[in-house]
Amino acid sequence: MTNARTVRPIVRADVRAAAGVMTRAFHDDPVMAWIFPDEQMRRRRLPSFFATAIRGNLRQGNTEVVVMNGQVLGCAIWVAPGTWRPPLWRQVVALPSVIVRLRSRLLVASATFGALLAVHPDRPHWYLSGIGSDPPVQGSGAGSALMRSRLARCDAARQAAYLESSKESNVPFYERHGFRVTRELTVPAGGPTFWLMWREPQEVGD
Repeated sequence: MTNARTVRPIVRADVRAAAGVMTRAFHDDPVMAWIFPDEQMRRRRLPSFFATAIRGNLRQGNTEVVVMNGQVLGCAIWVAPGTWRPPLWRQVVALPSVIVRLRSRLLVASATFGALLAVHPDRPHWYLSGIGSDPPVQGSGAGSALMRSRLARCDAARQAAYLESSKESNVPFYERHGFRVTRELTVPAGGPTFWLMWREPQEVGD
């Protein structure tokens, strides 16, 4: 048995564990608290919320997990250039599942994600739609391992990357990986603030 951490593409057998990690990582996230203001509601709905997001990106092979001794420690959901806005048919197919998971919070969630879509860059880029590590291992390098895995390939292919940070305290982490804040966006009617961050490809070895 080895204690080495490995970053690899997610497989279907990882989905439940990865959704659990993301649920715990985002339990106190301002956006999740805005969409699901009741703590018990968050505990009930976030696992299926994240499982749906992960499964929706499973075929593309762009979601990665960091594992050690078979245990999922973290997850990063990346969306390839030109595919961050799903086609209308896919949105229609997914709608019943979304309604079931969001229920009474559907309008709040739609307004929040609609505000982000309205300012999403058109320039080709890899989009980090979500990254999280299990609270017990946060600060131990699991998140950095996930970031380096994809960003190394972005640099090799000379591709940009983009994300929205929902916590100002996480901005320095992303800055250490080459991202820069381009704008702050606050969702209307008392909604959360996002720090929109862009990363140009860097020279290999920088």
